[in-house]
Amino acid sequence: MPDMSSATYDELIDLGRQLYDMALVRSEQEHLTDPRGKPIGWLLDTRIPMLSGVVMPEVGRVLGERLRAKGIDQVAGFGFGAYALVSAVVATASTPPFMGGFVREQRKAHGRRRLVEGPLQRGKPLVLLDDILNSGRSAWKAVELLRQDGFEVAGLMTLFRFTWSGGKESLEKRGVWVDSLLDLNLRENER
Repeated sequence: MPDMSSATYDELIDLGRQLYDMALVRSEQEHLTDPRGKPIGWLLDTRIPMLSGVVMPEVGRVLGERLRAKGIDQVAGFGFGAYALVSAVVATASTPPFMGGFVREQRKAHGRRRLVEGPLQRGKPLVLLDDILNSGRSAWKAVELLRQDGFEVAGLMTLFRFTWSGGKESLEKRGVWVDSLLDLNLRENER
């Protein structure tokens, strides 16, 4: 895999394709369902490439580079798909170092009773990381939780964005910019 410290367009496309190929799971391989339990033909399981020691560092470098270009050094994740992304960015060598955090669905009832875990600073912009942007509902929930806890959310950065579902437009109307490594414009019957 090429060095992504200054990724070219072609290198980004190659990384996106590698992520997609590793994450794609088809119904011929195992039984797949949507959130309502209805059978589906395919899905993207980004945990497969993101938990690979080969891909994770490359993704961290690329995301880190894009974040630095926007003047961002804080990232947060919400949900299982974001854990590896936040870790990949935080592990990237950078000055100043990236800081990361994780957003809980609700404030922890004991201990420090936090809603957001990690060394993030309020009053300083941060970017929410997520693996896939579809409708934008879960991303917006995370943005609201972060803002309710006093954090300034500048944008959302994802690995994949499904272009047909309107998530980007929904978030941008609410003042959150969206950046994705790969925009997917396909439907189940096209794959």
